[in-house]
Amino acid sequence: MLKIAYHPIYTHPLPEGHRFPMLKYELLPKQLLHEGSCTAENFFEPEIPLDDHILRVHSEDYYQQLQNLTLDRRAARKIGFPLSAALVRREVIIADGTIKGCEYALAHGIAMNIAGGTHHAYTDRGEAFCLLNDQAIGARYLQHQKLADKILIIDLDVHQGNGTAQIFQDDDSVYTFSMHGKNNYPFKKERSDLDIELPDGCSDEEYLSLLEKTLPQLIASQKPDFIFYLSGVDIIAGDKLGRLGLTIEGCAKRDRFVLESCKDLQIPVQCSMGGGYSPDIKVIIEAHANTYRVAQQLYF
Repeated sequence: MLKIAYHPIYTHPLPEGHRFPMLKYELLPKQLLHEGSCTAENFFEPEIPLDDHILRVHSEDYYQQLQNLTLDRRAARKIGFPLSAALVRREVIIADGTIKGCEYALAHGIAMNIAGGTHHAYTDRGEAFCLLNDQAIGARYLQHQKLADKILIIDLDVHQGNGTAQIFQDDDSVYTFSMHGKNNYPFKKERSDLDIELPDGCSDEEYLSLLEKTLPQLIASQKPDFIFYLSGVDIIAGDKLGRLGLTIEGCAKRDRFVLESCKDLQIPVQCSMGGGYSPDIKVIIEAHANTYRVAQQLYF
């Protein structure tokens, strides 16, 4: 059975007019249930994980500043959300959704997190709506529990996974692959193990051709025993924070290719949703829902 991390805390109240579409975390599970792609049994509710799991990725000083709400104003402003105890609790619970998703992926081949993909969180700071790096925390959890040795992170959000790249910059056991908009945030990029920069307006054909050429070779060379997939839908044309030109159908084909690659090679995969900022919330929900539909079709 497909297991999906979801907690009501994922939908966090924001000031009116905030550009982050927080409502998607409430609407996406409802859509999956409404259309019958998922049932209530598919969902599990993450909790507060052990601090140790988080501190294998994030510095103790930074984590304590989050917990105590003592980040200086400049650091807090870079996060992009008003800092509060409820926000920090939300981020910690999202990380647990990914940790538990790793266990479910080992058991069932795949697991999903309705939120997560917080790839702009560095070891010692957060930025761009990311406080704690959920997939980095999941990777370290797997390695510490001796459940995986070699890990591949496939980051297909429109923005480079700069925090993830920094966290694993000196670690050959975690390979970071980011395919992202060249002219988009972050404007000063980190160095992933493999970065593919895409031109503005990149089409379905151009995007899928690059991915289909790159990913099989990458998996063959790295031989990972676990994969994390960050399936951001901000690659779609018209996204407020993206500059690419893909269609919803092209985005779904991307998901199918990645997940088929994992399934065919029997490599467990944990998926976190990442970004999606279309002016039309229906586009965001449809594009994210496609990832779940594809997972159900392929695995179950």
